[in-house]
Parts: sequence; structure tokens; C-alpha cells
Amino acid sequence: MNVEAYAIDSSLNLFSNFTYLLDDPVNGDEFRQVDERRIYGFELSQQWSQGRSRWRVGADGRYDDIDRVGLFRTRARQLVSTVRDDAVREASIGLFASNEFNFSDTLRSYVGVRFDHFNFKVDARSLPENSGKANDSKVSLKGSVIFKPVAPLELYLSLGQGYHSNDARGTTIAIDPVSGDPAARVDPLVASKGGEVGARLFISDKVQATLAAWTLRLDSELLFVGDAGNTEASRPSKRDGVELGLYYFGSEYLSGEVEVSYTRSMFRDHDPVGDNIPGSIPLVISGGVTASNDKGWLATARVRYFGKYPLIEDKSVKSDGSLLVNLRAGREWGRIGAFIDVFNLFDSKDHDVDYFYASRLAGEPPEGVEDIHFHAFQPRGIRVSLRYAL
Repeated sequence: MNVEAYAIDSSLNLFSNFTYLLDDPVNGDEFRQVDERRIYGFELSQQWSQGRSRWRVGADGRYDDIDRVGLFRTRARQLVSTVRDDAVREASIGLFASNEFNFSDTLRSYVGVRFDHFNFKVDARSLPENSGKANDSKVSLKGSVIFKPVAPLELYLSLGQGYHSNDARGTTIAIDPVSGDPAARVDPLVASKGGEVGARLFISDKVQATLAAWTLRLDSELLFVGDAGNTEASRPSKRDGVELGLYYFGSEYLSGEVEVSYTRSMFRDHDPVGDNIPGSIPLVISGGVTASNDKGWLATARVRYFGKYPLIEDKSVKSDGSLLVNLRAGREWGRIGAFIDVFNLFDSKDHDVDYFYASRLAGEPPEGVEDIHFHAFQPRGIRVSLRYAL
């Protein structure tokens, strides 16, 4: 029997201003987000083998005791007004079982089933009409078949169901706290389904490769809303992609890898505004190389590239993408290690993230100006660290 449990005490106090003077030309659009919560969770599982089968069954659960989650308008970090101020209780319990069966030395299967149940309770202190309770359950099935026709090659096919949960406050909302208009509630749990077919090639002890093609369908996307600084439930979506990985283990002193993925992300229901998912990155390339010697010296270089991606649904505005290089060098003496990390080695001015929405600076039209808003890479930074292993 495997038993795990955890407890987390979390506190967030964050000030932001995404739109500057668009909504409130006098006080500005600064707002404060507060989140005070305690999280408790557990997992119990038992596994055993029986003939050609290996079984695993278990249960897990989580309880979020959120004393306060709120959004407040502020000016110079001083309270101006309250948008939302809530207490939330969210509990979930899951039951799962899986079976792995070996038909032969070259063929095996995996089948799993999972049941999840969620309960939400919202105490809307600032707007009691938004208080309430909600619950939802999902059954998810997953399965894989793995075939090894020859020793260096393994082929597999996987299919499965899943879900993501929405914000508890959206499951009980009745009135939009900003406009005062009636608001539609969101589903507590949003279903997904996907599949993957792939191959693993063990060329030698030093070289391995993986190739996979996959698809994913979500009943609802979560999109970032710039003028509110949050996410909202959106249209159903589909993602189709292919991933390639190459891994090299030249010796105990040299290793490297490169991973490439390409994804096509679209909304499933057509809309004249466009069907592309804002912020979804089509091309991602990452790689690294590590070298060391028998005296304890080591050096690692890592590269990450994000290709251009759409910022609005019709793809007429795009992010330029980004390229980031980090470096680490150091030496180890038994239990002691000393390292130097150089982040953003070439001091790139590329962006971590880009969004497109309307904001307003002083002197601009009341309706604001639509433009790209971004967070740039941190400038080149150096960190020196020491490590001691007990």
C-alpha cells in the first residue's frame, strides 16, 4: 500500500494594471488580487501482479479551503472599490483502477478508468446573489496498445478521455460584478478526449529517438481577457500535432537532446471573427548539451525557441516568437558543488509572452488603442550557487 498526503498554506497579494486608464481615467485601472487558501490532499494506491497482469487501484482527494479570493480596484495600492470578495470551498475525490497485460514479449496493453467528483461552495460576500453550490462528476477511460515488432523499435497507440475544471465562482455566478448584467454559469468540469500514435526507436545505447502524432479535443477553451486580467471559458477547440525527440548519450561525459513540436490549434465552431486560438504556439524547439570530465567539471547549454503565434482569432496580429539561451558551468567535489548560471546569455530583448487588446494612456482616445502588450525577457543575469548533499 502506498500512502501520500500533503498540506499547503498559500497567500497571494498581487497588484496589476493591464489597461492603464481605459476603464477609469481618473483613478486608473490598477487592481489587486487576493488569494488566501489552505490545501489538503492525499493519495492511496495498491498494486499487485497476477499472471500476465499488473493491477493498480486507488483513491485520491483534495480540499481547497479558500478564506478569501478577491478582486479590488486600487490606486497607488490603496483601495478604491471592491469588484469581488468571496470565500470558496472546493472538494474533489477520485477513484481509479488500471490493468497492464502482457500478451507476449512483443505485445502488451494498458487500460485505465477513473471517476472524479467535485463539490463547489461559494460565499459571495460582496454580491450575495453570486453565492451558491455546484457539483459535477466525470468518468474517464484510457487505453494503450504497445507493439515491439523488432528489438530496437516500439510502436504504440493511445486513446483517452479527461477534463479540466473551471473557476468555482463561475459555476454559481448570477450577476456580472462589473456590468451588473445577468451572467451565464459555466460547467464545473469540461470534458476532453484525445489520442496519440507514436514510435520509440532505440538505435543504440547512445542514440534514441521518439516520434508521435496526437490530437486533442476540448469542449471549452480558457482564454486570457486583458481588460479583466483573468481567464474566461470560451469556444470548443481542437489541437493536432506532431513531436520529435532525439537523445544522444555519447559517453558518461557527453549527452544532448533536441525536441521539436508542431501544433495546429483551432476553434471547432466557426465564427466570423476567426477560428485561431490566441496565444497558441505552433512551433517549439528546445535542446541542450552537457559535457563533463572525471575531475568534476561540467558545462550545460540550453536553447528554447518559440515560433510566431496568433494573438487574435483571425491571425492578422502575431507574436514575433522568441529565442532564449541559458548556460551553466561548475564543479563538484564529492558532496559539494559550486555553479555559475548565466540566464539569457545573449541578453535577448525577445518577449516571454505577448497579448493583443485595448489599453489607454493619458491623451489617447477614450476607447483606447488596440496594440500588443508584452513581458520581455529578464536581462542577462548571473547566479552563483553552492550545494551540499547530506
